[in-house]
Amino acid sequence: MPARAPPRPPRPPPPPPLLLLLVLGGRLLRADPGDGAQTWARFARPPAPEAAGLLHDTFPDGFHWAVGSAAYQIEGAWRQHGKGASIWDTFTHRPPAAGPPSGPTPPPPATGDVASDSYHNVFRDTEGLRELGVTHYRFSIAWARVLPNGSAGAPNREGLRYYRRLLERLRELGVRPVATLNHWDLPQRLQDAYGGWANRALADLFADFAELCFRHFGAQVKHWITIDNPYVVAWHGYATGRLAPGVRGGPRLGYLAAHNLLLAHAKVWHVYNTSFRPTQGGWVSIALGSHWISPRRMTDLDIRECQKSLDFVLGWFAKPIFIDGDYPDSMKDNLSSLLPGFTEAEKKFIRGTADFFALSFGPTLSFQLVEPHMKFRQVESPSLRQLLSWVDLEYNHPRIFIVENGWFVSGTTKRDDAKYMYYLKKFVLETLKAIRLDGVRVIGYTAWSLLDGFEWHRGYSIRRGLFYVDFLSPDKKLLPKSSALFYQQLIEKNGFPPLPENQPLQGTFPCDFAWGVVDNNIQVDTTLSQFTDPNVYLWDARRSQPLVRVAGAVAPTRPASCADLAALRPQVALLRDLRVSHFHFALDWALLLPLGDRGPANRTVLRFYRCLAGELVRANVTPVVALWQPGAPRQGLPRALAAQGAWENPRTALAFADYARLCFHELGPLVRLWITVSRPPTRALSFGAAHTLLRAHALAWRLYDRHFRRAQGGRVSLALHADWVEPACPLSARDAEGAERVLQFDVGWLAEPVFGSGDYPRAMRDWLSQRNNFLLPYFTDDEKRLVRGAFDFLAVAHDTTILVAWEKEDPAKYNDYLEVQEMTDITWLSSPGQVAVVPWGLRKVLGWLKARYGDLPVYVLSSGIDDDPLATQDELRGYYIQSYVNEALKAYLLDGINLRGYFVYSLSDRTAPKFGLYGYAANQFVPKPSVTRYREIIDNNGFPAPGSPGRFCPQEVGACTKCSFFHNRKSLLVFIAFLLLAFVISLSLIFYYSKKGRSSYR
Repeated sequence: MPARAPPRPPRPPPPPPLLLLLVLGGRLLRADPGDGAQTWARFARPPAPEAAGLLHDTFPDGFHWAVGSAAYQIEGAWRQHGKGASIWDTFTHRPPAAGPPSGPTPPPPATGDVASDSYHNVFRDTEGLRELGVTHYRFSIAWARVLPNGSAGAPNREGLRYYRRLLERLRELGVRPVATLNHWDLPQRLQDAYGGWANRALADLFADFAELCFRHFGAQVKHWITIDNPYVVAWHGYATGRLAPGVRGGPRLGYLAAHNLLLAHAKVWHVYNTSFRPTQGGWVSIALGSHWISPRRMTDLDIRECQKSLDFVLGWFAKPIFIDGDYPDSMKDNLSSLLPGFTEAEKKFIRGTADFFALSFGPTLSFQLVEPHMKFRQVESPSLRQLLSWVDLEYNHPRIFIVENGWFVSGTTKRDDAKYMYYLKKFVLETLKAIRLDGVRVIGYTAWSLLDGFEWHRGYSIRRGLFYVDFLSPDKKLLPKSSALFYQQLIEKNGFPPLPENQPLQGTFPCDFAWGVVDNNIQVDTTLSQFTDPNVYLWDARRSQPLVRVAGAVAPTRPASCADLAALRPQVALLRDLRVSHFHFALDWALLLPLGDRGPANRTVLRFYRCLAGELVRANVTPVVALWQPGAPRQGLPRALAAQGAWENPRTALAFADYARLCFHELGPLVRLWITVSRPPTRALSFGAAHTLLRAHALAWRLYDRHFRRAQGGRVSLALHADWVEPACPLSARDAEGAERVLQFDVGWLAEPVFGSGDYPRAMRDWLSQRNNFLLPYFTDDEKRLVRGAFDFLAVAHDTTILVAWEKEDPAKYNDYLEVQEMTDITWLSSPGQVAVVPWGLRKVLGWLKARYGDLPVYVLSSGIDDDPLATQDELRGYYIQSYVNEALKAYLLDGINLRGYFVYSLSDRTAPKFGLYGYAANQFVPKPSVTRYREIIDNNGFPAPGSPGRFCPQEVGACTKCSFFHNRKSLLVFIAFLLLAFVISLSLIFYYSKKGRSSYR
C-alpha cells in the first residue's frame, strides 16, 4: 500500500549563493535518489574559514527541539506491578564469567533493575523537560511492562497507567510525545518461545502490541518510532551476541533477524496507516542508526568503499524502506546466500513505510558498535552534517528527524560536563549548516539523553544525560548539568542568532595607531655589497665556480655605509610593501656580548643593528626593539651567563642592566619603543628565574628613566604572553575559579608586580600555600619599589584561547599543578598546528587586564597563527588577521581600552616557517594573500563603513638628526661641498677678472 504522509512543512529558505559556493565549491545541490556518493566530493575541499566556524543563524520556525530516553535505561522497577522480564533483564542478570582460580571474584554485572528509577518519578522527569523548554520528548514503551508475556493475556493495567500518567503530564506541559514501540527490550517470553527476532512470527506479535499502543495512546502521540536501531538489535543481538539476547548465531542469523525486523516494521506501519491514521493523523517511522566514514584518499575506489560501508549499516534498512523495497546492490553482490531475499510482494509491502527519516547518530553505534569489517578500511568521522547530506541525496530528500544524538562523559563526571556540551554544540551547529547551507530538510533534533541511566554494554561507566543522577541516593534527584543549561539557552534562542557581540564592527582606529609586524628571529647578516670589495673578479668560463678572482688586480673602493649591508634592503622593502608603521624585532644578546658582561661588544653586530634601525626610521617605520627574548640555544643568553645558572642566578639581572645600558647608548637615538624582556614562557619558568627576570626588567627601566629618557624621549616596558582562559562551562563557578587561577599563573605572575601591587598575585600565593608549596620568593621593600611602576605601556602577545574545567575527564590533558582540565571547543577553527582561532578571546583578555591594572596604554605586540605551508591561499591567516583586528577595534571603541597598536606575527617564513605573511623560497620573498588583507586594514585604518569618507590621517615623517639622508653618506656630502666651493670660487674669479678687464679698457 502506498504511503500517505501528512502535509510537509515549508522548506527552509535557500542559502546565500556566495556562501554555498564557498562551502560546496559551487556544486549543484539537488540530485536523484541514490546519489549519496556525491557527498564526499562535495565536502572534499575544506570550506573557507568564514564558513567553517560558527554559523550565526536560527532554525526554521516550528523546528522540533527534543530530548530522549529509553525504557530499560531509566525506568527501573524491573519486576514491579506485573512487569514481565525483558531480554535485557535476563542478559544483565547472567552470572559473570569465572575468573582465574586464584584471582578475585569478578564483580556482578551492572543492571537496569533500578537505573534512574523513572517509573516512580514521572513528575521529576517531566520537570526536567519543563526546565529544558523542549517541544518534544522521545521515550520508549516497555513491551514487557504492557504485555508481560509479550502476546497472550490481557494488558498490564499498571503498565498502561504509568504511560498514561506520563502522557498526561506531557500534555499539561505542552510537550509533544515521540513514542518508540521497541527500544531493544523484547519480552523474554518471546525470546524463549520463538527465538526472538530470528523468527518471522514476531512480525505479527509486534503488530498486535503496536495496535494495542495505538489504541490506548494514539490520541496523544503524533510521532511513532517502531524499532530503534535495528542494526544493533540484529547484528549484536543475534550475530555477535555482544548485546541482549546474546545469541552468537553468526552473520546468517544476524541477516535473518534484520529481515524479520524490516517485515515487522512494515506491518506496524500498515496497521497504523490503515486503521489509525485517518482518526489520529500521526507519523510513523523506524529509527535508523549510522556512522559516518571518510575515504583514506580521495580516489574512486575509496569513495566506493565508503559508500559500501554506509550501505552495510544504514542502507541495509533504509534502502528497502525509502527506495525500492530491496537491499543495496553492494550487499547483495558481496553477501551471496547469507542475505535473505524479498519476494516482489514483500518489496511492495516494505517500500514507502516511513513518513519521515528518523536518524540516530552518536557514540553507541558510530564509534563502538560498527563492526570493523563493515568499514572497509576507511576512516570514521563524527561529521553529522555530511551524514545528513548523504541521507538527503541517497534517499530522495526526505524530511529528517534526528531522534538520537549526543556524546558521553566519564561516569565520574557530575555537573560540569564540558566535553558533552561542546559535542552537543558541534552536532547542533552541523544540523543548522545542513539546513541553511545544504538545503537538507531536517525537521527536528533530539539530544540524548534526558538523564543519566544504564548505558547498555557500558553499564554506568559513562554518562549521557543532560541531568545528573546520583544512582546511590534514595530519591535520585535530577540536577541539571552544564549541557542542560546550554541546551535550554539554545532552544530559547532557536539556534545561534546573530547578535551585536558576534557581528563585525565598523569603525576606525586613531590616526597615530601603530600598525606593525614582527620578526622575532631576525638574521644578523653583515655581508657588504660588491662596491666595498677591492678585488677584481672574472666569470669562470668553465662554470666550476661563480667568480674567479684576478690576482694582483685592485679596484678603487669607497668607505662602507649602511646601504652596503645586503640584508637590509629586502627587509625594508617588505615593510614598505606591507605599509606598516612599526617593526618589532629582538636583539641577540649572545651575539652582541659573546662573553656576557665581561668582554667588549661585537662592534660589527652592533653596527648592523644600528644600520637596521636607521634604515627603518628613514623608511618612516618605527623600530620596536626587544633586548631579550627566550630562544635556543642557552635561552638566548651569552654562554658565560647560561653556564652560571642563567636566570636562576640573581647576578644575571645586573648583567642585563649593563647590556641594556649599551643598547640604550648605542641605539637609543634611533629607537623610541623598547621591550626589555619579551614574552617569557611562564609555563616553563621556575619561581627563581621569574624573580630574576622581573628585577632585570626593573633595573633596565630605571636605568633608562634616569639616564636616557630626557635626551632620547623613548618608552620602555616588558611584553607578556597573554592568551585568554575561558571557563569551559560558562555557568560553572568552579570552572570560573579555575580559569582565573590559570590567568593569574600565566599572566598575573609577571604583570602584578610591575603593573599592580609590586608583589605576586595574592591568589597565586594562597593557592601555593594550600599545597604546602612555599617556593615563591618574596620581594623586599626595596625590590617592590624597584619593580612596581617600571613601565610606560603594557605590551601583550596574544594568539589563542583555551578552555579549562575543574572535572578530570581526560588525564592526558589534566593540569595536576593547577587542578584544571584543559580543552577546546570542537566547533572552533584550528590551525594545522592545532591552535584555536578564537577572535573574541583577544577582547576578553584586554578587558581583564584593564579591570586589574587600570587604563594603561596597550600594544598587542604579537598575534598570529600558522597555516598550511602547501596551501597557495593562506585563507586561515587572512581570516585570523581580519577577525582579531576587528575584536581589537571592539575593545577600543566599545570597551574603552587605550589600545595603541596591533602587530602581526610574523613577517616571513624565512625566520618563522608557516607563520609568515611572506613566503620564502629560492632566496625570494613572495607575498601571500594575507598581505593584501592586512594592507587593506592598514590603508583604511580599520573597518570604515561602506561609503563613509573615512578619517584623513596626515603622514608623519620621523625626524632624527643621526639618521638623516646625509648622515650615512658623509663622503657624498664632502664631494658636494667641494663642488659647491669650487663653483663659488669660479664665480668669484670670473666676476673679479671681468671687472678688472672693464677697468683696464676704460
